[in-house]
Amino acid sequence: MLRSLATVSGFTLLSRILGLVRDVLMAGFFGTHAQSDAFVAAFRFPNMFRRIFGEGAFNAAYVPLLSKELETGSKEEAQAFASTAFSWLAWVLIIGTLLILPAMRWVMAIFAFGFLQPEGWVFSWTWFWEMARYPQGTETFELTVHLAQIMFSYLLCMALGAHLSGTLNTLKIFGMPAFAPVLLNIIWITGLAVVIPVGGFAADLNQIAQVASWCVFVAGWAQLLALWLTLRKKGWNVSLNFPKRSSKMKKLGMLMIPGVLAASIQQINLLIGTQIATTHEGSTSIIHYTDRIFQFPLGMIGIAFGVVLLPEVSRLLRKGDTEGVRESIKNGILFSMLLTIPATAAMFVIPEEIFGAIFERKNWEAKDTVEASKTLICFAIGLPAYILIKVLQPAYFANENTKTPMKIGAVTVLVNIIFSLILFPTMKHVGIALATSIAGIVSLFLYWRGTRQIVQLDRDAIQKLLRMIVASLVMGVVLWGAKVALEGFYDSGQLGRVITAACLVSVGAASYFCAAIAIRATSMAELKGGFRRS
Repeated sequence: MLRSLATVSGFTLLSRILGLVRDVLMAGFFGTHAQSDAFVAAFRFPNMFRRIFGEGAFNAAYVPLLSKELETGSKEEAQAFASTAFSWLAWVLIIGTLLILPAMRWVMAIFAFGFLQPEGWVFSWTWFWEMARYPQGTETFELTVHLAQIMFSYLLCMALGAHLSGTLNTLKIFGMPAFAPVLLNIIWITGLAVVIPVGGFAADLNQIAQVASWCVFVAGWAQLLALWLTLRKKGWNVSLNFPKRSSKMKKLGMLMIPGVLAASIQQINLLIGTQIATTHEGSTSIIHYTDRIFQFPLGMIGIAFGVVLLPEVSRLLRKGDTEGVRESIKNGILFSMLLTIPATAAMFVIPEEIFGAIFERKNWEAKDTVEASKTLICFAIGLPAYILIKVLQPAYFANENTKTPMKIGAVTVLVNIIFSLILFPTMKHVGIALATSIAGIVSLFLYWRGTRQIVQLDRDAIQKLLRMIVASLVMGVVLWGAKVALEGFYDSGQLGRVITAACLVSVGAASYFCAAIAIRATSMAELKGGFRRS
């Protein structure tokens, strides 16, 4: 499990690093201006589905069924099932894309409602019916609609890419599915660093936003092609044909719809927060850039464990090895928390140093760093919960149970909406982050309650978790001392901020590792053993 996790996490780390480089360029061009809000809102729609499909939601239904086909039938039958599922998904998405593109103005009126409202806007029924007939609003709204139309095919590519990734993961091929997101960042960075200067667009924020949007368009098709070629190279021919109805496809659909809803809770919560944030200029951008930092540990740890655990738990359940399932999920909890707890502590202690080093330049000001830091702290409260959810979900999905997670998701979304509406008027984007964390904690409680018969932590596991917390507290104290000692150097300029952040990260990692080994939260032998093949 750890060997596969290392592959997924390694490429995810590369993707996140390149994503930060991309966002540094974006923040430098845009800061938190209106064009940034427009791009974030336009990209949020297809990117939400990228995360929903690409980070395990489609696989929640598809991988267990494909695993069954491989174990009970022939390779040809499994390929036929994969091709039929691919074709159904493709035709539904193609038709949906052709319908939504001309209606994008109405779609964005829902997803970016705040951009319809001019300054000093007062609600009236006349205005409401005019907007329902033909939505038009501020320049930010018009730019959002245009950018969303450019990027919308990314949704089609990512959903089909998720199918191909799920097929590769079922075959225990994790490399290319984990590498595919890297292509997005490579193409995006190339567009920002090369196309904009060569084209002379650097002074026009609207044109910069359009260049970035076309980069997303090109990247989506590049990722889809790379996955398809990899699968073909492995001897699997997944083709597009006229889909046929069958009991297998009906079962896939019945599992996929609640599975997609259940696995996408964190994205739905973030989307709700972004929608509310569009009513306050700058909040949308701050939430977006804060989420980029938040996605580092969530992607490397939570999503990676979810991707690797699902095929493994599915295989063990097919064999009737309940004890193996229990052991796999327990190990998933321990190893994920070994990295998550210190990451959470670091977000509490050095959020300003993180944002100052990465984003504070050109149009990103010191006040933006302060606001983003407060937002990150509130997101960090829910980080362990969201990662544990990713570890626990395979216990449901591998057993072809997607309805229970869907019900849990419905409760979670309701909690998020309630707290977002309560907290946003006084706390703005910080309240959105806090509401998201509260919703995640509620969701974890419900998942844990439903899996307590399968997921059982023995005394040794509980002691290890407590030792991880102690080691993280030690790291936090060391980080705080180093932060105070380097405060003057941090304030010396951009280079000082970058060097300070690098020193703090190094000191934090070293102090946690030493403390964890010293108090036996883990051991070198245990870590090495996890990477050896049985």
